[in-house]
Amino acid sequence: MLFGRSAEIAAIDDLLGRARGGAGGALVLRGDAGVGKTALLDLAATRAGSMRVLRATGAEPESDLAFATLHQLLRPVTIPSGGLLDALPEPQREAVRGALGLAGAASGDRYLLAAGVLSLLAEASVPDGLVCVVDDFQWVDRASADALLFAARRLSTERIAMLLSVRGALPVKGLPSLTLGGLPPDAATALLNADITSPTTRSGASTGAGVGVEAGVVRDLVALTGGNPLALREIVRLLSPAQLAGREPLPDPLPGGAQLFGEQVAALSPQARQVALLAAVEGDLDLVLRAAATLTTSTGVSASPRPDADPTTASAGPQTSIDRTATPTSPLTDAHRIATRTGLSTDSGRVEPHDAAHAPGGSSADAGRAESHDRAPVLTSSSTDAGRVALHELEAAGLVLVSGAGVRFRHPLIRSAVHEAAAPADRRAVHAVLGGLCEGDRRAWHLAAAALGQDEEVAAALAATAARARERGGYGDAATALVRAAELTPDPVSRAARLKDAAVAAWLGGRPGQAESLLAEARERAGSDPVTAAEIDQLRGRFELNSGSAAEAVRILSAGESLSMLADAMEAASYVGDTEAMIRFGGRAAAHPEGFLRDVLVGIGLMLSGDGADGGGHGLLVRALGRVGELTEAAEFLWATAAASQLGEADLSAELAARAGRVARVSGMAGQLPVVLEFVATGERISGRLAESQALSEEGLELAREAGYGNTVAAHLANLAVLAALRGEEETCGRLAREALAIAVPHRVGLRAGVAAYALAMLELGLGRFAAAHDRFTAMAQAGPGAGHPAVVWRSAPDRIEAAVGAGDTRAARAALEAYGRRSAHARTDESRALLARCHALVEDDAGGFEEALRLHANPFEAARTGLLLGERLRRAYRPGEARPRLRAAMETFEAAGARPWARRAQGELRAAGESAEPAPGPLLDALTPQELRIAGLVADGLSSKEIAARLFLSPRTVEYHLYKIYPKLGITTRTELARLVVLRKAGTARQDML
Repeated sequence: MLFGRSAEIAAIDDLLGRARGGAGGALVLRGDAGVGKTALLDLAATRAGSMRVLRATGAEPESDLAFATLHQLLRPVTIPSGGLLDALPEPQREAVRGALGLAGAASGDRYLLAAGVLSLLAEASVPDGLVCVVDDFQWVDRASADALLFAARRLSTERIAMLLSVRGALPVKGLPSLTLGGLPPDAATALLNADITSPTTRSGASTGAGVGVEAGVVRDLVALTGGNPLALREIVRLLSPAQLAGREPLPDPLPGGAQLFGEQVAALSPQARQVALLAAVEGDLDLVLRAAATLTTSTGVSASPRPDADPTTASAGPQTSIDRTATPTSPLTDAHRIATRTGLSTDSGRVEPHDAAHAPGGSSADAGRAESHDRAPVLTSSSTDAGRVALHELEAAGLVLVSGAGVRFRHPLIRSAVHEAAAPADRRAVHAVLGGLCEGDRRAWHLAAAALGQDEEVAAALAATAARARERGGYGDAATALVRAAELTPDPVSRAARLKDAAVAAWLGGRPGQAESLLAEARERAGSDPVTAAEIDQLRGRFELNSGSAAEAVRILSAGESLSMLADAMEAASYVGDTEAMIRFGGRAAAHPEGFLRDVLVGIGLMLSGDGADGGGHGLLVRALGRVGELTEAAEFLWATAAASQLGEADLSAELAARAGRVARVSGMAGQLPVVLEFVATGERISGRLAESQALSEEGLELAREAGYGNTVAAHLANLAVLAALRGEEETCGRLAREALAIAVPHRVGLRAGVAAYALAMLELGLGRFAAAHDRFTAMAQAGPGAGHPAVVWRSAPDRIEAAVGAGDTRAARAALEAYGRRSAHARTDESRALLARCHALVEDDAGGFEEALRLHANPFEAARTGLLLGERLRRAYRPGEARPRLRAAMETFEAAGARPWARRAQGELRAAGESAEPAPGPLLDALTPQELRIAGLVADGLSSKEIAARLFLSPRTVEYHLYKIYPKLGITTRTELARLVVLRKAGTARQDML
């Protein structure tokens, strides 16, 4: 029974109830050690009822083993007899199998893996729901933690409840937390009275059954312990009946915390303390017992009874003791002898593995037991029995629990007490022995813990561990292994290279702060090695571009001469909006051999310098785009996007960005998907597919925030601000734009600052406030690098011209048209020509120009805007009959898009033209959310639920959940009917799905 936790129990019951109803979620229980987090997790498991329960506990010895906790949690649903992996989409299935060390190639894509974990949990929730319980989350390895948190944030449509317990200040982003405090006096009284009346303690000593705790004593204990339940229970067991009754004073200081468990540890026999230390650094029972036998053989510790022991109980665990006839040795001497016997040497103060100890290990988190024991001394039955006797002593003392193949402490504080009580040399000794008995990742970490000083062989073993973790998508754990490997690396250049690799792994693992710190250290240690220094500088520039100052990224990257570094420098300068720097980088790229990337860089530079046609820039970009069919990487498609944009072909640029997004989802870009989605979402918006743009930016924003990519967060916020502006959501637009500007302006990301400013200008234009819109567009055009961007000015020129004409500033409209015409002179696509024709028609007030634009438009939203402008002019020219069809079509398109200000403007003009302007009910698909529309579109493309799930990083059951909601909204029952509605919607050029 739990005392004083009614609020916490109610929160757990609420979470379980919502999960049963298909509205799952997660809850983090926070609190100090002993406050009762584990007890609440146990209670959640017992109250789950018919729901499946999956449990795991973070273990500090395994906190550096990639996917160790995930393997523990998912084992019941991945083993052959009960495995659910076959139900997952193939990319997700193979990612999970690879991460867990099962058959199948590892993908290395942490997003794909995390989506696979979510899908697997969703499958495990059938039929009655699922409760996931993870204790001691602060010790969960980073790879497991990343995957579980990704899933935990996406449970709102699943029958899954996830509960995590955390000690300390470990941040857990995006999940609700419940902090457990100490018990109040009344609850503490109930707890202590219930505990004190128990007939025996764990160790079998009498507690004085029937003796209660006096109220004043309880108050004092609560004040002294903070009401910590564990401290209260453990302390009370050491108090006398007189102290409990208040007749004698309480001891000062109270026996508690580490002191309390330290006394229990000190009371153990030497052999039991040795086994406890082994268990503190290794949870595998077989390894602990074998290592104990090795240590017993080496040190002379035996299971002989204490001199005062009762002969009839000599075999009991608590009676074991050290062999007093053994020759006394120092811990360092023991460590030397033990290491030598296990195939290790300690020459020059180092624990060094022999060549025979470097057999390749498995990549699974639980790999570790050696196939042969040739590195261990010959074990006798007495040495083997000694470890078991010691283990029995620990169990009898209530310190450890043995379950299956593992051994763990009753409470983490006991482990801490054991670890703190051991001398450093003793800790190294047990690590040395364990390193000689296991393989793979466990071996590498034990050898690292046993090492004294630098050791290249151990460092190489850790680097191999990092490589295995990285291949499976465990970037955080790879970073940790590489940092330790660098500490052990004697050669300064090799140390710098490993720190650089650690920085990359940390970055890809979504920890940009750690990545930047590691890279700075790598730069300090690189010395004069030019290759390593150049690689580090390029990474510094990339990191700055994603999360820091784009202007600083330009400065760092401008020092490079490789084509790759020049491309990064060009990209950084493009983010800033520094045209002069882009021209310089393009000129420097000309020295490299011809190829796709070189042509794009040189072509962009020439176009910006004004030598686009005569200087060959146009031809280079056209030639580069002619190679699009050869491209395979998402980054290459993004450069093709830039080339099309420089040619003035915004629609082709958007199409290529969409292709980059598709490639990124299939191949994985090792954590860079949020960045790719910046361009894909922008492209969808420019193409008029506003619903797709909204869904992509929402997804990208969530992923970017999780990864810590600050500048990418600004990009998605800015794009969402534009979409809010088109919908006329003034407050939302302003808030999103301000948030984007708060990141972009200090970071000198002119591209994103320009888009945020564009959102505010479009809001004014849509609301018909032409003068205010004109002022904002003018300010955008005048903003310098870091605060504005030439590409945003060019793309917004049609809007700027409309605002200037509306405000009566014909001169400004003509100047903007002249600049736009120069930039669009080489555009070849119909949409680009349509926008140019509309701008000419606006400035020249030429109805024929609007008609020409309407014939060319491929973008339905822009076609509606042109139709509105034409209808307004026809009505004012007293031609209402010709105006009405244009205005009606425009109003319907704006309504379908959710662009309410534009729809109201068309509606007003239509009324003025003599037609009742009540908008007709929108098409059925307009009732769907952006995410539902994405899924409907993919269904129409013939994708299965599994394929859609793989594309959108969802679980197949989440896809089915959305379809379950879609069907009744549309009055249909089958995928065929849904696909037909989508196809019919796409067939109507003026009524295409946009929001």
